[in-house]
Amino acid sequence: MNFREAFSIVDKNRISAKSDIFSGLTVALALVPEAVAFAFVAGISPIVGLYGAFMMGIITSIFGGRPGMISGATGALAVVMVSLVAEGELMGVGQGLQFLFATLILTGIIQMSAGFLKLGKFIRMVPHSVMMGFVNGLAIVIFMSQLGMFKVGDDWLTGNSLFIMLGLTLLTMAIMVFLPKLNKKIPGALVAIVVVSLIVIFGGVETETVKSFIQSRGGDGIKAGLPSFNVPLINLNWSTFMFILPYAVILAAIGLIESLMTLNLLDELTETRGNGNRESVAQGLGNMVNGFFGGMGGCAMIGQSIINIKSGGRGRLSGVFAALALLGFILFGSEYIEMVPIAALVGVMFMVVIGTFAWSTFKVWNKVPKADVIVILLVTVLTVIFDLAIAVFAGVIVSALVFAWQNALRIRARKSIDDHGIKHYEIYGPLFFGSISLFNSKFDIKEDPAEVIVDFAESRIVDQSAIEAINKLAERYQKEGKTIHLRHLSKDCLKLIKRAEEICIVNVLEDPDYFVAVDNYKKYKAKLANE
Repeated sequence: MNFREAFSIVDKNRISAKSDIFSGLTVALALVPEAVAFAFVAGISPIVGLYGAFMMGIITSIFGGRPGMISGATGALAVVMVSLVAEGELMGVGQGLQFLFATLILTGIIQMSAGFLKLGKFIRMVPHSVMMGFVNGLAIVIFMSQLGMFKVGDDWLTGNSLFIMLGLTLLTMAIMVFLPKLNKKIPGALVAIVVVSLIVIFGGVETETVKSFIQSRGGDGIKAGLPSFNVPLINLNWSTFMFILPYAVILAAIGLIESLMTLNLLDELTETRGNGNRESVAQGLGNMVNGFFGGMGGCAMIGQSIINIKSGGRGRLSGVFAALALLGFILFGSEYIEMVPIAALVGVMFMVVIGTFAWSTFKVWNKVPKADVIVILLVTVLTVIFDLAIAVFAGVIVSALVFAWQNALRIRARKSIDDHGIKHYEIYGPLFFGSISLFNSKFDIKEDPAEVIVDFAESRIVDQSAIEAINKLAERYQKEGKTIHLRHLSKDCLKLIKRAEEICIVNVLEDPDYFVAVDNYKKYKAKLANE
């Protein structure tokens, strides 16, 4: 792939520029209240949230590893920014925002480093059960966030206000459901927003709009100029660095996890494959630019990304157009965008919830192992209660422990004594930290004859703990004055066994080519290619 193909905004072979433009416009309209709401959550000005959505959107769309994925200001990062901004304000009026910008620059450096070090590949370690819990939890979070639109302050809407809000929301959803059945080329979400907006504007319907939504939360509107370059105004010293470092690490981790999980989800929806390492670099670059140009930063947005994909957006143009349209709203079209009723945007997001939730969870409930069901529920609940990072880490850890426990029970040994009085142990199953205890119990060292052969042809040496177990087994036999031979170990394992030259009989032609680490395997293959 050459440079032009790698950064092509329009892939003429797979996508339609027209679909990208319409889906991008739909996304831009839905981005406005989301960015404003998350800015209020973080305790900063709405325009900082809008700038953040614009810069994250355009940078990740051009340089990211997943065409069609939308990035912007997100709630997952906003909840971390709250305490950062609050603590910064205690150090001086206006310092909270400056500390946020400085933290975003460091966050960007961390994320870009992760991409350059190719750490994005570790997202492959996330099991499918964690993915299902992730999308279910996120769908619930999106749904709950939209319920807040049915409140005035802390009180729920009642009477006509509630019925109007519900009616317009349901109308939006109905248009999105039935319009594609008449003509699939017409962007249902965009048409729904336009139709409901026209009904409210020309029908004189009293309901909350984007403008009233912003004003009710202390803002003036979305009109502003272009973002300008500024270096964060903070004292650069060790104390400052240690203050922002923990926040930067947390923001970087949450941002990468949410972005890479969203990338995986869109890969499944579009049956294509994105590049996690490239996306990590783009996310870092976006956050760094936000730090210098006054945005709140962000990461991939699963809700907006699904809106884009469902509306036909497949290429980079969709994300670029969404970001540019959002900037256009800020610079020129604020008075028109502020007329859009919140109910229309809520309806679109409710359809995202329906499309995001993994309804197949209920079908496989009794068909998958109980451990997977527990992981799905755990990740779903933790996503709702805490945040995505904690949920995913917990899900991966539980899945890994279950896997280790199940495989620990699979180690077996077939024992036999040949005509020469030599005892043979044929090992079956993986040998790793979890199965070492069971592995050791298979040997009767004191009762064994003077010569023993342990055959690993049907086994797999997985980790360093397994290699140390083999070393200790050899030492125990040697202390008893007995000879042990280890057969069919991989060359990779032989190099790591301390007493290999003394205790191993190796048939090179029959040794399996497996490796303790994937990186060792790659080096081995590269060496063979050079030879």
